[in-house]
Amino acid sequence: MVDGSALGRVGIWSGQFDFSPAGVVREAVAELEELGYPTVWTGEVKGREVLVTAGLMLAATSRITVATGIAQILARNPLTMTAGQLTLAEAHPGRFLLGLGVSHAELMQIRGVPYTKPLGQMAAYLAEMDRMAAEQYRAVPPGDAPPRVLAALGPKMLELARDRADGAHTYFVPPEHTAAARKVLGSGKLLVPEQAFVLDTDAERARELARRHTGSYLRLPNYTNNLRRHGYGDDDFANAGSDRLVDMIVPHGGPEVLARRVAEHLDAGADQVAVQVLDYDRRGLPRRQWREIAPALLAL
Repeated sequence: MVDGSALGRVGIWSGQFDFSPAGVVREAVAELEELGYPTVWTGEVKGREVLVTAGLMLAATSRITVATGIAQILARNPLTMTAGQLTLAEAHPGRFLLGLGVSHAELMQIRGVPYTKPLGQMAAYLAEMDRMAAEQYRAVPPGDAPPRVLAALGPKMLELARDRADGAHTYFVPPEHTAAARKVLGSGKLLVPEQAFVLDTDAERARELARRHTGSYLRLPNYTNNLRRHGYGDDDFANAGSDRLVDMIVPHGGPEVLARRVAEHLDAGADQVAVQVLDYDRRGLPRRQWREIAPALLAL
């Protein structure tokens, strides 16, 4: 069973693996393990199938935990998701963490499935996953029930993560949200916020890259509605984000700046912070940055 101590206090989150050949992905994840990172998170948008990617990463390593952030529930039926989770958990005991999410309306439209009531969809999906695991899955099971966390921002989805999962994976959030999420989850549940960062001390250049990131997310109401709960408004959302918002969601500077922000999340109640380092190369893997930030992060 993956728990907070097994996950470690800092992991690496990246959506960039899709843009590298499988051999490079194997090398990069093996290097993350060699550097000492305890967890790597990978997502699912319109690239590789995320459970296949997780299997590739697990097979290329021996210690690191691989987590999905997130696997889209409407991309596969509950039995398929359950079978994938149990297969990876049995093959790699204690090293796979399934992060589940409803995702966003526009991504579900691409898949040709309806995005209607996310909370109800997630609750029904979890119930079916549990039923499929108990009644239908017939392969060799893992030794322990594998954990799952939910992509959650608002109070109701956080409550579902508390009641029907092992915790929550939050994304595009300030430390204030981490504190609020911990209050909803209570103790004994995993809380892993994502934290984006630009490793660059040139503020103008770094904010330009950061806005490339924030601009894509500020188009999605899930994120803007959540930020409104923490004092951000329309002026902050315009033009890919105000300096105030950009510097909160995607700070920039040296490794010590990132370490301070990660510590803020940890102090607010996070079990682990999943760090997403942005790269000026839209299709590049920030392997140099991962090396440079490792000493500061792994000392936390």
